[in-house]
Amino acid sequence: MANQLENLVESIKSKVKALKKSKKTYIKMDKSSSIKVEIRSRKARKLIDKTLKVADLPGKRSIS
Repeated sequence: MANQLENLVESIKSKVKALKKSKKTYIKMDKSSSIKVEIRSRKARKLIDKTLKVADLPGKRSIS
């Protein structure tokens, strides 16, 4: 029983060391659909605000 416990502890130690040595300690997740919608709506809101700001200036016609 003690031998199995020692093997388990050694296995855990080696896995922890491997994780510490690796540069990537996390898995990058893809953006969910709700996050993508949120990003698009923020971009749209910024574009609308920019367009309205330019429209309020009588002398300037172009949006840059």
